[in-house]
Amino acid sequence: MRSVIWPADAVPTEAPLAMPTQCLSAAPEQRPIQALDLRRRRAILLVFTIILSLAASIVMAGAFAADRITVLELVALPLFASLFAWTAFSCASAAAGFVAMWREDATREGAAPRLTSRNAVLLPVYNEAPGPVFARLAAMLESLRTAGALENFDVFVLSDTRQHAVAVEEREAYDGLCARFAGQARIHYRRRVENTDRKAGNIAEWVRRWGGAYDHMVVLDADSLMTGDTLVRLAGAMEAEPDLGLLQTVPMIINARTLFARLEQFASRLYGPMFARGLEWWSGAESSYWGHNAIIRVKAFAEQAGLPHLRGPRPFGGAIMSHDFVEAALLRRAGWEVRLASRLGGSYEESPPSLIDQIVRDRRWCQGNLQHIAVIAARGLHPLSRFHLLRGLSTYLTAPLWLGLLIVGLLLSAFPSLAGAEEAAVSAFEHTPTGLVLSVSLALLLAPKLMAWALLLRNGQASGFGGGTRAFFSVCFETVVSTMIAPIVLFAQTRSVIEILTGRDCGWATQRRDMDKVTLSDTFRAHRQEAAFGLILVLVGLIFAPEAFIWIAIPALALTFAFLLSAWTAEDAGDLILLETPETRRPPRLLDRALKLRSAATVASLASSNTPAISLPLPAGLGYETA
Repeated sequence: MRSVIWPADAVPTEAPLAMPTQCLSAAPEQRPIQALDLRRRRAILLVFTIILSLAASIVMAGAFAADRITVLELVALPLFASLFAWTAFSCASAAAGFVAMWREDATREGAAPRLTSRNAVLLPVYNEAPGPVFARLAAMLESLRTAGALENFDVFVLSDTRQHAVAVEEREAYDGLCARFAGQARIHYRRRVENTDRKAGNIAEWVRRWGGAYDHMVVLDADSLMTGDTLVRLAGAMEAEPDLGLLQTVPMIINARTLFARLEQFASRLYGPMFARGLEWWSGAESSYWGHNAIIRVKAFAEQAGLPHLRGPRPFGGAIMSHDFVEAALLRRAGWEVRLASRLGGSYEESPPSLIDQIVRDRRWCQGNLQHIAVIAARGLHPLSRFHLLRGLSTYLTAPLWLGLLIVGLLLSAFPSLAGAEEAAVSAFEHTPTGLVLSVSLALLLAPKLMAWALLLRNGQASGFGGGTRAFFSVCFETVVSTMIAPIVLFAQTRSVIEILTGRDCGWATQRRDMDKVTLSDTFRAHRQEAAFGLILVLVGLIFAPEAFIWIAIPALALTFAFLLSAWTAEDAGDLILLETPETRRPPRLLDRALKLRSAATVASLASSNTPAISLPLPAGLGYETA
């Protein structure tokens, strides 16, 4: 490693802004706002979910009661009702997005506004490979220059990097970026000595030191990419709407190389806009925040979003990990609007390259969302903010519910005496009405995908996905593979919930963005618990309930061979003709420019340095790195 003198931070004169820690047991005074009344829309979703879930539960209860209802069946019924209600609500929300998009005119947006505000673009980084990060940042600055808005945006790279070699490369990349935009853009770099409270603390420190000089801040992730036009429109919306505290874009996944990432990219691009439009339709000014690719009113954030530490030891106590939902809830509590800009494009992010990486990231999200148990009851929160927190929490609690239902269903089929039946053939899970309910459940899962495909044809966008026919087969392929992946993810989430409930803290592992190769030994080590559990399901099903094995075949086999599926989806997708998106067929100028700058930065780095390329290690099994 080269011997270097550590350079000082490159920051502007401080403009302090007070950011008091918020009290969850006392509500602040609320600003009066004139938000659209959406109670009727929300009532429609709620009534649909309740009626459909109640009908399905009654049918299941009737099937169970055909003989005599048992303890296991009493356990199965609420598990089924909870999971069905979750599925029904998600489908209803997607259907709302479908109807809204079907009725909308696909007209082009008007001219971008002329800005008068001062805006900061905040890029927090933590042990990230600097080349790709600064290449994306350079592309965004060029796009802002093209939009004629460089003077309205200052850039801050906020480093929490702990690895010295990475920090050295960060500063060198920063110096190169400054040289590229000398006299054109104001670009700053600050590296914290201690990464207190991680990303949330990183942003909060910036607010307290420099927030007073800015009207709005655009918060990014290390893999974020946004067009200059989108940044200008976000700032223009904040200027035009004084009650708006936060405006969240809907990032599309880009630069996917592996099959797993391509599946995520395709789903994000085809289904994502419809789901986001549905969320916007019923959430209105009480939407949520995903922690990046969003613009925030600095003064409102400083006054209302100072996060407290939760009582007790980790994993439930300490700093709030999933801070974004909580910050949005606190802003709305004080009367600021939190909205979703579902129809604004030009916002991008990247996806984990493998199922293993997805599970590692999901483990951190699981712990952060379970912490919200201590936040949901905070005084003064809007009911819909509580719902968002509860919905995020239930995302992970449904995993053990699903696993429990799978086990109970297998036991009822394998051992008919437990169901009060003489023969396995009369198990409730094999009654015709029950089969109808399960078919409806499947239809609720598949309907949003078909609705998104229909919108594709309706709006004349099929060519971006390779044509209507290829897009349809891509939907089919994505559905089959994601159906096999789902039991693995649910099993991992169940394990995460158990670990957290038993007091295990996951820390904060560095997110890997790129990957060359995952071996079978890597995936077997990571998925050995899934394989063992899946094999047990297969053996019990085939030996004791062969007639009912069809009901558990997919999850049982997917878990048994999880390591093979994980290794296969981690392979480079190469020239796969399916799963195409408009960004893969004809990359927008911003994406193309970012990739070219990234390639140039990599070549320059290798040519000028003997420092080894930065490579993040593959997680050993499912042992999570503790920061």
